[in-house]
This record gives sequence, structure tokens and C-alpha cells, in this order.
Amino acid sequence: MSRTLPLPKPLPLDVKFMNTLSMVFGLAFAAMALAWVGTWLMRQPLFALKAIHVQGDLTHNNAVTLRANVAPRLAGNFFTVDLARTRAAFEAVPWVRKAVVQREFPNRLRVSLQEHQAMAYWGPEEDSRLVNHFGEVFEANQGDVESEALPRLNGPQGQAALVLQGYQMLAPEFEKLDATLEQLELTGRGSWRARLDSEAVLELGHGSLEEILARTQRFTATLTQVSSKFGRNLESADLRYGNGYALKLRGVTTTGMGDKRDRKERR
Repeated sequence: MSRTLPLPKPLPLDVKFMNTLSMVFGLAFAAMALAWVGTWLMRQPLFALKAIHVQGDLTHNNAVTLRANVAPRLAGNFFTVDLARTRAAFEAVPWVRKAVVQREFPNRLRVSLQEHQAMAYWGPEEDSRLVNHFGEVFEANQGDVESEALPRLNGPQGQAALVLQGYQMLAPEFEKLDATLEQLELTGRGSWRARLDSEAVLELGHGSLEEILARTQRFTATLTQVSSKFGRNLESADLRYGNGYALKLRGVTTTGMGDKRDRKERR
């Protein structure tokens, strides 16, 4: 024999309100308690920063000097220290290119550093900076540069990587002549100019790096024959001709290699 059970009566609104209010107060109290405990823990001496471990292939800086320069700028403990500001503080140190900062529980920081590797000077001598192997311009004490034979590059702002790439492409070509490419410039009008260790100046003209390289290869492949014929050293060269180049040798007026008609039009 089946029997129908009566449904429970709904709670009065005032009872529901009191239950909800009690739950809200309970959750709020629990959150406040957790926050208080968290704050208390973070203030314990155990979490005060005690050490900064610096690693990386350092040539121009050492861990002791870095810690001494950066530590006074740090604020907070293990939990509250601003890692972004700490990274910026390390990257503000001369020769430091990049810093990666990590926490090490309970009271340490681990910092991995990458230094700039100077590949060339950048800009005129009176306002000289340095270029790293990423083509980035940076400022540092140039007296700390290890190599005494860095080339000098120059060009419009933001073009250091392109000029460095051009130097790396062209320098081996001049080595075939037992010459050293000491300076390479990209002018504001987009024309390339080179200077060798013999003080010879070369006008390489406009165009892509591949076009500049092709002109230079044509030049280096035939220069020895021309200079030996006249028994003079190179003073300057103009490689902007379509099928040849014009030379100025010390003690000789003008010498050309290539299409005569092209030279005449060029003059």
C-alpha cells in the first residue's frame, strides 16, 4: 500500500536570510584569518632576503660587485620583492645585456646574467658606443674592451644590425687582399662606404647587401692585377659603376676597370 509523503515546508524568509548572513560572515572571517596568517608569515625573519646567487659567463663584472651595486636597490622579502624591478636593476649595470631573476625558497634570489659581447664601435669617435653580436647598440666603458682591433661602424638609428651584417659579409673579401676592413658606414641616403687599414676609401654605392657583396667580390678579384701594373697602392675606389670600378692610386690620376662607356657616363 503506497503512501504519499508531505513535502517539507519552505523555510521562512527571515531564517534563510540569517543562514546566508552567517555563511557570509563565516567566509569573511576565514579570509581575514588566512590573510592575517599570511601577513604574519611574510614578516618572519626566515623570509628576509639573505643571499643573491649570481651566475653566468661574466667577463666585465663579478658577483661581489654586482651584489654590492644592486642589493641596496632591493626592497621587500622573499614574497614581496619586485622581480621586474630587480631585473631592471641588474640590467642597468654596465655590460649586462639580460638578467633572469628567480626566487629560491625561503630567502634567496638566483640571477642568471648575459653580458654584451662587443663586436664593433658604433658612431663617430667623438660620440662612440659599442655594438654587440646581436647588432644592439649599448654604452659601456670602452677602456674595458678586450680587443684592440674592433672595427668602427656607423649608420642611421636602428640600422646597427644591418651594418654589422654587412661588415661580417664584406670583411672576409678584403682579407683576400691582405687588407683589413676598419670602417663601414651606411649613409642617411642609403649608400655604403668602406675604409681599409691602408686608409683607402671605397664607395660601394646603393643596394642590398647581396649587391654590395657582388661589387666587392668583382673589385677584390681584379684589384691585384691593376695595382701591380702601376706599382702604386690604392688611395680610393668607386664601385658604383654597372660593369666595373674607378680607382685612384697614390701617384696616379685615375684608373678604371670595366666598360669605358659606363665610366664616361659616370664622370
